[in-house]
Amino acid sequence: MSDVNERISTLDTPAHQFFVPLSPTPRGARLARLLAIEQLRSWGVPLDPARLIVAELAANAALHGRVPGRSFRLALSVTRSAVLRIEVTDTRGDRLPVSPQVTADSPGESGYGLLLVEELSDRWGVRCGPVPSKTVWAEVDLDR
Repeated sequence: MSDVNERISTLDTPAHQFFVPLSPTPRGARLARLLAIEQLRSWGVPLDPARLIVAELAANAALHGRVPGRSFRLALSVTRSAVLRIEVTDTRGDRLPVSPQVTADSPGESGYGLLLVEELSDRWGVRCGPVPSKTVWAEVDLDR
């Protein structure tokens, strides 16, 4: 049984990792997208849909997760089991995103970013902490 556990944990360990702190501004969000594109290219990972997911999560961190004087963090990893994980951590743990539910009754101009993330990713969610931060993450299966 230990061989099975070892193989499973080896598959889930990152083959590649990248992370960078960025300013919670529109410029920081744009830089997150550009850095992600370059990193994914260097790993030989398909750019789509990852660049769109990064753009949405970074824009949300800059807009909704902004705390003056504190940065947000972009993290990318590819596991040996061919899963790309995108994480954006900001310091507004008190403002948690909710699952998108855009209906004909609420056709506002905002709220579509997480709907896009939900559609483009295979899984996504929010992890709270450590206080005062939160991490919004999305995963894309690369072998689909």
